[in-house]
Amino acid sequence: MTSDPKPTDAFQWTQEPWGRALRCTSLPAPHLFTSRDVELREDEGEWAQVAASLRIGRDRLLLIKQVHGINVAVARRGAQWPASRPQADIIITDDPSVAIGVRTADCAAILIYDRTRNVAGAAHAGWRGTASHAARAAVRALQEEFSSHASDLIVAIGPSLGQCCGEVGPEVLEAFRAGGADAYAMRHWFRAGDGDRSLLDLERANRDQLEDAGVNPDAIFTTGLCTKTHNDRLHSYRAQGAGAGRLLAAIRCRA
Repeated sequence: MTSDPKPTDAFQWTQEPWGRALRCTSLPAPHLFTSRDVELREDEGEWAQVAASLRIGRDRLLLIKQVHGINVAVARRGAQWPASRPQADIIITDDPSVAIGVRTADCAAILIYDRTRNVAGAAHAGWRGTASHAARAAVRALQEEFSSHASDLIVAIGPSLGQCCGEVGPEVLEAFRAGGADAYAMRHWFRAGDGDRSLLDLERANRDQLEDAGVNPDAIFTTGLCTKTHNDRLHSYRAQGAGAGRLLAAIRCRA
């Protein structure tokens, strides 16, 4: 039996009918991060089981077509969700009858909940999205669409590629600089690797961006789990290649 890697104290593993899930004990809205116990490709049975853990039907689990950018899709209460997934990497909602989610396999999944206005967001942030400030874009979208205040937001960042395994080339550093990363960010988000390679701390970069957007540092929770290191429990493209499944991070507003 695969053992559960130990996350930070803000997270705990739970047993679902379909397998193991990770939840943030400080995020006061229904949510979950799946594990390698489900592949989440085309098997609708798996999707239905995961949706049931959020107490909704499969048709109420809303997803987006992720393209490593910062476009936002809004699932507004009472509005019709399009039959084809919107092209976006951030999804936000004020509708408690749906759950919204993003899929990852090394990228960071960011779940956001506004405890005052009962609205939620999910963002997909790989290195491209992080270089383009996807976390800040998600906060801004909640502010613009639902009048959220950053100080009311609680954020959980799921497992992602850790700095231990996050080797990137010089083109990634250039993308971050082009995106406005200053000397402080470059010094704290990257450390030197072999030759011209660097090691990216994806978790730290997204945490810092959320803080810069006004989110209280004490309201940002991270797992400390590297997907590649723990690829026996978590899907990792770096470890498993093109055959890797996907982790789902999903959240819904409170009923």
